Amino acid sequence: MPRSGLTAALLVPFLIGSILLTGCDRDVDGQVSTADTDATTVDMGWATHGLDDAETRFSPLQDINARNVTQLGLDWYFDYPTARGKEATPLVIDRTIYTTGSWSMVFAHDAITGELLWFHDPKVPREWAVHLCCDVVNRGVAHDDGRLFFGTLDGRLVALDASSGERLWEAQTTDRSRPYSITGAPRIIKGRAIIGNGGSELGVRGYVSAYDLDTGSMAWRFYTVPGNPEQGFENEAMKTAAATWGGGAWWEIGGGGTVWDSMAYDPELDLLYIGVGNGAPWNRQIRSPDGGDNLYLSSVVALNPNDGSYVWHYQTSPGETWDYTATQHMILADLELDGRQRKVLMQAPKNGFFYVLDRATGELLSAEPYAGVTWASHVDMETGRPVENPASRYEGSDSGLQLPGPIGGHNWHPMSYSPDTGLVYIPKQDVPWVYAADEQFEYKPGYWNTGTDSIPASLPDDPEIKQTVLDTVKGAIVAWDPVAAEPRWEVTHAGPWNGGMLSTAGNLLFQGNAEGRIVAYTADTGEDLWSFDAQTGIVAPPVTYRIDGVQYVAVVAGWGGALALVGGEALTAGPIPNRSRLLVFRLGADDTLPDAATPALVIAPPELEATPEQILDGKVQYLAYCVFCHGDGAVSGGATPDLRAMSAETHAQWDAIVRGGQHWQGGMVGFAGVLGAQGSENIRQYLIERAHQALLSPPETAAAP
Repeated sequence: MPRSGLTAALLVPFLIGSILLTGCDRDVDGQVSTADTDATTVDMGWATHGLDDAETRFSPLQDINARNVTQLGLDWYFDYPTARGKEATPLVIDRTIYTTGSWSMVFAHDAITGELLWFHDPKVPREWAVHLCCDVVNRGVAHDDGRLFFGTLDGRLVALDASSGERLWEAQTTDRSRPYSITGAPRIIKGRAIIGNGGSELGVRGYVSAYDLDTGSMAWRFYTVPGNPEQGFENEAMKTAAATWGGGAWWEIGGGGTVWDSMAYDPELDLLYIGVGNGAPWNRQIRSPDGGDNLYLSSVVALNPNDGSYVWHYQTSPGETWDYTATQHMILADLELDGRQRKVLMQAPKNGFFYVLDRATGELLSAEPYAGVTWASHVDMETGRPVENPASRYEGSDSGLQLPGPIGGHNWHPMSYSPDTGLVYIPKQDVPWVYAADEQFEYKPGYWNTGTDSIPASLPDDPEIKQTVLDTVKGAIVAWDPVAAEPRWEVTHAGPWNGGMLSTAGNLLFQGNAEGRIVAYTADTGEDLWSFDAQTGIVAPPVTYRIDGVQYVAVVAGWGGALALVGGEALTAGPIPNRSRLLVFRLGADDTLPDAATPALVIAPPELEATPEQILDGKVQYLAYCVFCHGDGAVSGGATPDLRAMSAETHAQWDAIVRGGQHWQGGMVGFAGVLGAQGSENIRQYLIERAHQALLSPPETAAAP
């Protein structure tokens, strides 16, 4: 059978440098129909994050196609040594496949056999996990001239020798006294590595930077929001932006606007496009109390890649106050609109509208809802601004149940554009939220600072009301026609948080999903043709490549990310285990994964002795410090322990874990700086109460602590 990865017994020696593999011979005897394959046999890799500068994620390969995809089988797999979220786009260059995993680790494999060639651990401090909003993930490497470049969770940009994994240089791209992080993949533009960062929720000022590929020296930096006006402005763009921020001292928290994921490049126009994130804090009433659009939050910004200077921008959510980032995947294409050929940029940001912009000028060409939208009725084509529902700003009262919520109508999971069908494939989701201002907001450096009240946003205790809310939670693939500005077809999923997309010239569309399957659909109609049980949720996008005339499909599997941590009962597919693997498929292959039974969740709490007041305070504290990793209502999404199933030993060590940081090596730092002993105990009592509630209606299986 094909080569597999590391067994649990090899985990410790693997991490300390003894890199070992279990493996067997590769089966090459599978019967494959070749009648429908592409006549050409030119090898083709996957050399850049989105396959091309336009980030289309469309492959011209068609050896695997809609007529023979049922013969697709598992060729080989590799088990990663960590069980946290996996979001990487693999690169395939010179017969080698490069991926990243949890904690910013990098892996190089023989792309045909799966043999592990080398492994690099940048040794991210595990306690840095407290500075992350959305799991210890990494979305991949960039490649240029035999070198790999990737970002680390603690803000470094690292260059490696692609053949050996030897470190060539590293640059600290962030101020380590602030809670910055890097989870996105760099892009290589004109001899420089372009990298952004994350951390808006925790309080930082966003920017994107360019670094020399040979030396690691910074060539330029573009800030996305203004700093302290008393200290002057870096450029005219920042001076212009400052006029759109009203009152307050946003710079003390940072302002936000991090460029944590999407970028694209047009070599003809010589323009670099970056997607800008949410405000810090989310709530504009705190961040900018006199109002204003707060540029360049939630914007697509075009930059000159030679010096990082501003060219144009389009703001998707003026006066952003909902975590409606515009960091989502951007795709460049040439479309005929109203009888005229236009160079366009397409994006489906969190706010629920699909935008088509003229990428030379930033002119809005269309904006229609691709997901459920209640915060605005439409986008005014004259002004380019959304026509908002006044209640959505939660000024004086909460917003009511609003779509989208901060998870977005579409999150980081990449789209794909097929020039054959003319469709953009969007991993859509509807996850509502109730926004309310935090009237007791106090900035806590290094911790979550949304400026919103988590109590109204948490699921109601009343079972009927809760179910009504959960019934609105959905996931789907939307095949969007950007010319007609409307959906062509839709495939419904069991729930949200499904993986990124790959389309091919074989009339195929590939996607992994939260239910734990990778599926092939027809790209023109969405017909389900083939699927494979990956035994874990898949959020990363698949890629495809051809070597020696054989086409492969590869995907990094491993449940994790924002909704996998915080979603809890909103994950209507149920708790999903994390089994982190690289899976590679080809026609005629027939390998299988080992059996993987999920242990039942054992809930045996101590007696509940707390007062209702203690339990309520415990819920408030839990929502402030714990929900982001352990789930709404203490219901785990499966990627982290379900705290309702704590053992007697964990209960006995509770304060040492929560305030003392006893489990820091797993990323669970101590909260003694912001949480008192009584608050810690009240959280424990709240979890005991939640466990007793679970015994009244036993939950599905999930990860136990």
